[in-house]
Amino acid sequence: MRKDVRILLVGEPKVGKTSLIMSLVSEEFPQVVPYRAEEITIPADVTPERVPTHIVDYSEAEQTDEQLSSEISKANVICIVYAVNNKKSIEKVTSHWIPLINDNTDKDSRVPVILVGNKSDLVEHSSMETILPVMNQYTEIETCVECSAKNLKNISELFYYAQKAVLHPTGPLYCPEEKQMKLACIKALTRIFKVSDLDNDGILNDNELNFFQRTCFNAPLASQALEDVKNVVRKNVIDGVCDNGLTLKGFLFLHILFIQRGRHETTWTVLRRFGYDDDLELHQDYLFPLTLKVPPDCTTELNHNAYLFLQSVFDKHDKDRDCALSPEELKDLFDVFPYMPWGPDVNNTVYTNDQDWITYQGYLSQWTLTTYLDVQRCLEYLGYLGYSIISEQESQAAAITVTRDKKIDLQKKQTQRSVFRCNIFGDSGSGKSGFLQAFLGRNLTRQNIVSEEHMSYYAISTAYVYGQEKYLLLHEVFPDFDVLSDTDLACDIVCLVYDASNPHSFEYCARVFKQYFMDTKTPCMMIAAKSDLQETKQLYALTPLEFCRKHKMPPPQAFTCNTADAPCKDIYTKLTTMAMHPHVTQADLKSSTFWLRVSVGATVFAVLGFAMYRVLLKQR
Repeated sequence: MRKDVRILLVGEPKVGKTSLIMSLVSEEFPQVVPYRAEEITIPADVTPERVPTHIVDYSEAEQTDEQLSSEISKANVICIVYAVNNKKSIEKVTSHWIPLINDNTDKDSRVPVILVGNKSDLVEHSSMETILPVMNQYTEIETCVECSAKNLKNISELFYYAQKAVLHPTGPLYCPEEKQMKLACIKALTRIFKVSDLDNDGILNDNELNFFQRTCFNAPLASQALEDVKNVVRKNVIDGVCDNGLTLKGFLFLHILFIQRGRHETTWTVLRRFGYDDDLELHQDYLFPLTLKVPPDCTTELNHNAYLFLQSVFDKHDKDRDCALSPEELKDLFDVFPYMPWGPDVNNTVYTNDQDWITYQGYLSQWTLTTYLDVQRCLEYLGYLGYSIISEQESQAAAITVTRDKKIDLQKKQTQRSVFRCNIFGDSGSGKSGFLQAFLGRNLTRQNIVSEEHMSYYAISTAYVYGQEKYLLLHEVFPDFDVLSDTDLACDIVCLVYDASNPHSFEYCARVFKQYFMDTKTPCMMIAAKSDLQETKQLYALTPLEFCRKHKMPPPQAFTCNTADAPCKDIYTKLTTMAMHPHVTQADLKSSTFWLRVSVGATVFAVLGFAMYRVLLKQR
């Protein structure tokens, strides 16, 4: 909502503009009236809407046309004052003042106008018959108030309506000519309905309505009040109530009713609580909270509450309970977004089922990836889903954990992080893409059906180290040796992939290591890909094994994705372990006991995890 309101009073001389302002301030009719009142500011604590209000007077005798134009352009609302006993001042409303205001304001964002009929104490009749056709002709006119500066009649109401026209304008919500809600308002309220429909059954039941009421107005509805609301909808809208709950049709009808009865503030309260600005766009401060700061060498992860929220979002859209999102279910989930955030490449970044639908594990993995790579984008997405509202948090920033500096982890020889990045280097054709896809359980046969344009340079899934579930994020670095960026080099572990059947493949890995990683503390692992093919002697001064020994790296790890079933995942557990424990000595890494502890832990956790997964599935 606006931080303040600026009200400008205009009109013909002698209609009582200055008297209205002075009567408001002093609460009595002034005996001596100057040509023009000085600008006054009413403090927030004495206004109904708790917003500071500036009231500006205009005098033709003291101000130029240029000054008037300037004041019109600065005003949030303009009161055109006429005298109810002066026919000429009424005619000037349409012949002069409204055209002048329109000429000095943007056509797409008209300033709201209030018509003020002053000096009602001097006549016995009302001017409303004359004014109503004018109100119907100009949509920017919010309302008309008849008042008397002398009798103090409707003075406070006049300025309240002016303030309300700014803070709760009709224009963005409703089209009076068509007597219909505007499309932008329907779109916003539809999103609000979908976010509030916690079980996604298309109906707001009593619990959901009460949560909505408490969220927007800080108070639940009494049982009888709930029934009264539903009865109003039943009487006026077919299918507005279904199974004793409010449908979208009924929800929209209620808001049309509020607007038509002049209670715009009710609808605006709802819209603003769900993040909308005066143009019915989600506010930047709502989508991108300023409270989150990420220092260098720190990363961003979702916390436990965020994962619980995302799990609930998945559950409410997984209609057939198959633990995967079909294209229709995924489209329904993202229906509260202004665009589709996940493209076809996501299906090649995370786990999918045999129908190529994103699984529950893949869904959480993609959210983890977004949080790690682009936390601002993650905040935006959580905003669309209504995280701060449903989780009753101040903002989406409450969903994010900023990890401590990586240098501190190295000093303490332990980490609380859950996501580890592995950058993968290798020459063209070395098998990097196959290594990424194998992490998602895809053998060569399944990889060959993936469209080239939908290939992803990322893959993310879980790995288990000592019984702990961690996320390993693989990133394939484009093999252009001369243009490696800081992002290409910043990671927790480096994976150097060469084609064991190509004699020229290893040299690239050796050059990358010696130029970029030899003098760093980043652990590195060499992968001998395509190990199902005939191994060829590498045309390099040292064999891969000798190179690894010289530079105190683990020996090259043979790997192939040309398997009948899903490729073996042991190598990914090793990578995650090395990323978690960069301080572990090379002697430990070569020890079979060390890797046995890791793989036994992973196997036990995988078995337990599968058992728990089945229990959760039954509960769902």
